[in-house]
Amino acid sequence: MPSPRFCTQCGSATLERRRPAGDDHHRLVCAGCGHIHYENPKIITGCIIEQDGRYLLCQRAIAPRIGTWTLPAGFMENGETTEEAALREVREEAGVVAEITCPYSIFSVPAISEVYLIFRAKLLHDTGYFGSETSARRFFAPEDIPWEQIYYPAIRQILERYIAERETGSYGIYMGSDDTGKVHFIRSVSYTHLTLPTKRIV
Repeated sequence: MPSPRFCTQCGSATLERRRPAGDDHHRLVCAGCGHIHYENPKIITGCIIEQDGRYLLCQRAIAPRIGTWTLPAGFMENGETTEEAALREVREEAGVVAEITCPYSIFSVPAISEVYLIFRAKLLHDTGYFGSETSARRFFAPEDIPWEQIYYPAIRQILERYIAERETGSYGIYMGSDDTGKVHFIRSVSYTHLTLPTKRIV
């Protein structure tokens, strides 16, 4: 994502990258009013949905990479939990109402400052309708997946690992990047909704 050209506080175009006092990172700082513009990674959430050994993929109808295939996933919106964002993306891009069963991958791409948080989910209802960002959606058998048309390396690696783990029946939660990481294996998949008591912080 490109950096801002103007200060959001005073409107000045005198932005410079330097390390503020007491900070250990270089930041974009307004030379006029001193406001610090923090630039943080984008979080992308989505789901792997399997039905009868086939996997749900969506064909992109918008730039970039129109016509390529991907898992139903997208950027979080303000005010959402990661789960809400993932289920919204599935509904918008694939027309599917789903239920999350467990987290599956926390995949960082530092080069472009993005973090993928992918869940396993099961299909509850197929509405048959999908949004304008998708030109087609389809459940693919592993041998029919258009691997060469899956542009995003993170999505491809996540899907390849899931299919391999399904064959062994042993699933894990990946934490890492496209260069290095670790799979934390779990014995069974269970997902319990808890309501935590609100604590007052003093």
